[in-house]
Amino acid sequence: MRTCSNLSKTGRLVSVLSVTMLLSGCTGIGKGIAEAILEKSETEDTRQCQVWGQPFTGLEPGLVKKQGKTKVLFVHGVGDHIPGYTTQFLEKLAKDLNLNARSEGQKNIKLSAPLVPDTELGNLRVTHLLNEETGKDLTFYELTWSDITRKQKELLAFDNSGEYDFRRAKINGLLKKFSNDTGPDPIIYLGQSRDAILAAFGQSVCWMASRDYEDIPSSGTHACTGLNDSNIDHIANDDYVFISHSLGSRITIDGLQRIAHILANVAKYSDPSKDVIITDKVIAAFQNKRIPIYMLSNQLPMLQLGRELPEVVGDRADYCDAKGANYNKRMVNQTEIIAFSDPNDLLSYGIPPGFAQQYLDARMCTTVTNVNINIANVMDAFGFADLANPMQAHIGYDSDDRVVALIAKGIGHPEDDPLVKQRCQFTKEVK
Repeated sequence: MRTCSNLSKTGRLVSVLSVTMLLSGCTGIGKGIAEAILEKSETEDTRQCQVWGQPFTGLEPGLVKKQGKTKVLFVHGVGDHIPGYTTQFLEKLAKDLNLNARSEGQKNIKLSAPLVPDTELGNLRVTHLLNEETGKDLTFYELTWSDITRKQKELLAFDNSGEYDFRRAKINGLLKKFSNDTGPDPIIYLGQSRDAILAAFGQSVCWMASRDYEDIPSSGTHACTGLNDSNIDHIANDDYVFISHSLGSRITIDGLQRIAHILANVAKYSDPSKDVIITDKVIAAFQNKRIPIYMLSNQLPMLQLGRELPEVVGDRADYCDAKGANYNKRMVNQTEIIAFSDPNDLLSYGIPPGFAQQYLDARMCTTVTNVNINIANVMDAFGFADLANPMQAHIGYDSDDRVVALIAKGIGHPEDDPLVKQRCQFTKEVK
């Protein structure tokens, strides 16, 4: 019969170890561990979900519109991604919104842009979701910009190779591969590839703003130049929503600030020979829009460090108040940031008071709502430790039912999802 000390060296999972102990006579210890595991698994989920800011409606109200449609763009963060990375999130979202029909397959466009010629800009994957009985309609756009950074990260291939990696401990090897995949992206973004990534974002917005699902090419390489009067009905009546993760939030903000710069300098960027024409009607249509951005694992405070300020900061009321001197120079009527962060996510941050005023372009007319939410479970290792998996806390947002429910139906309204009403606490902030 094996002894308890020998069993402890097997390295098996705790559950297997407990059963083995029971069978081998270490009944007391095994029973204690097994009961602890069962107790933890049956404990009520007490992960916190606290929302501070303004009520927001989520996607639900815009799915049935007399004019226009609701269109969502998802922008990923660090790490190599391939088209289809949003599948789990999209299926959860469709279930919450009762969108029980979808397009047969997805459309995949290889992006290109007139302002960044001869450059691969990644992939735009487009899915159409609907409910034929209720008339609900949602077009979902998934931007994959990893093509832009993938080749540059090949510089680290030797470090990941069998020729070198075998020298590491196995766990360290896994961590190093993760680091080599995710760490370079923010560095690359600060370099020459930033223009290409922002062009990919701009092209994605252009496709959202200029055409419905039926009019988008099914495949091939294409450039969108449709922000002109021929598509003014789309720009004026469609609802645009952005969902971003980690570095994707910085890309989304920079991309919108880039659009604000272009709309303020149309003479410089218009090029009739390339069918790039931005008219006063287009600018006016954007100025009446409200754009929500759901930022998962928000990193704006950290990624602002060492960066230049936007062209126009401060004086928000001057641009966003109807009586302000520069009201007719705003980009949109409101940019609504809903920033999700897990306090145990080592790479996400809440947005502090005054951040938008000091660090974001005033022409975006930004408001901020913070969602402080435990994505990872906090574990008590039999009374000896208090721990949450920081990896799960960083990457688990788009698979968390509460996050999906908040994006689908918002908070602070009678129509809130029952899960949100039960699990999330809302505090409205008043001026």
